Amino acid sequence: MSARFRHRPLRGMSAVAALLALGAAGCSDVSDAVDSAKDGAKKVARQRSVFSLDVGDCYNPHGKAEGTAYAVEIVPCDEAHEGQVVGEFAIDKGKAYPGDDEVSAIADTRCPVEAQTYSPDTWALPKGVALFYYTPTSESWATGDRAVSCTYTMEKGTFKGSLDTAKSLKPEQATYLKGSNAVYEALWANQPEKENVEDDLAGYKAMAKAVAAALDTHVEGMKGIEGTEVGKLRATLTKAAGHWKKAADAADSDAFYTAYDPAFTGIDPNESVAAREELGLATTVPAEDAEVWAAS
Repeated sequence: MSARFRHRPLRGMSAVAALLALGAAGCSDVSDAVDSAKDGAKKVARQRSVFSLDVGDCYNPHGKAEGTAYAVEIVPCDEAHEGQVVGEFAIDKGKAYPGDDEVSAIADTRCPVEAQTYSPDTWALPKGVALFYYTPTSESWATGDRAVSCTYTMEKGTFKGSLDTAKSLKPEQATYLKGSNAVYEALWANQPEKENVEDDLAGYKAMAKAVAAALDTHVEGMKGIEGTEVGKLRATLTKAAGHWKKAADAADSDAFYTAYDPAFTGIDPNESVAAREELGLATTVPAEDAEVWAAS
């Protein structure tokens, strides 16, 4: 399977082989070697093929660069680890391999959805995790492999604990997160390829229409959530939805820009901190989001 991790051949040394290799080492050296052999044996026992990964598995990958991966080290989630499988799905395509780019495009679209189902509050994720995925290669496709495993993996360092937070959410928390996530997904998933509105007004208007629709759904869902700060945020987002609708109906690029500025400001994640605190959700804006709105 292809992944953003380089394949490294497994070279595990069994405890028996390690003990036989001790030779005339001193007592201290023997003790250290035994401990090392036990650790090595445990790692070997924890190896699992990437083809058998399950949602919820916590693991350590072999390497960190793009390439082909064959195995990972599965570890208990309460131990320090680098990643966790947070979603999976099968690619429903014909007999022919669709190509690396098409497979990656499918994973890019589906994995964020799968990950948010498993870990709805992206603000609560450990600092430094990023969304990665294991996908079929042309070779594994020929053997019937169609599975994509979506993971949150640390680019540096490790974390402890499971990222499965969906089950512990209260109904109002789940409702809020579903609506909020949909708004930002509509924004980022519909970004036109052209950098300037003048070069693709239709594309930018389509993006604005998608965000406006997501905001309407989010605002409607918030009607059933009590709280002063939630009420304030709902009013803010209602105004923002109006601006996004004006951007979607813009007759030209100037009209779009006029509506877009307050529309984008209206969904600044910082505006939702107080409501999130009231709901008992994470309140630290992710660094990437904070940077985007700070520059706006």
